[in-house]
Amino acid sequence: MAGMVEKKLTSLGITLPTPASPIANYVAFTRSGNLLIVSGQLCFGADGQLVAKGQLGGRVTVENGQKAARASAVNLLAQTKAALGDLDQVKRVLRLGGFISSAPGFTDGPKVMNGASDLMVEVFGDKGRHARTTVGVSALPADAAVEVEGMFEVV
Repeated sequence: MAGMVEKKLTSLGITLPTPASPIANYVAFTRSGNLLIVSGQLCFGADGQLVAKGQLGGRVTVENGQKAARASAVNLLAQTKAALGDLDQVKRVLRLGGFISSAPGFTDGPKVMNGASDLMVEVFGDKGRHARTTVGVSALPADAAVEVEGMFEVV
């Protein structure tokens, strides 16, 4: 039976994908007490393809970057569900970290990361409001445009 958070996702037209396995020497998530830290998630869409490839300020627009950040956040939620079994176990989204593949001089990374932040607030309401860091980088794995990591307070 789906919990309240999954019902909210369904109402938004979002189906959580099967979480991706780590591609290097790390784990997808780690938990210590009531703190869950989820490793960075790339912007793979429901079709398994990257939502946006390349650099923001290059061939990727801010709008497409926001879609990529939202896709990364969906994948973050999929990992969170894998860790907890039930997204209703999330008490609060504490922090998101965003990595934006950026062409030299691109300064709108925070606008791009709003794609992830907005989803957390849509899904969790006030519990989804969080601290955040957005960093422009020269490249990401698989030429992804965006990667998002998260930290959650959990039951």
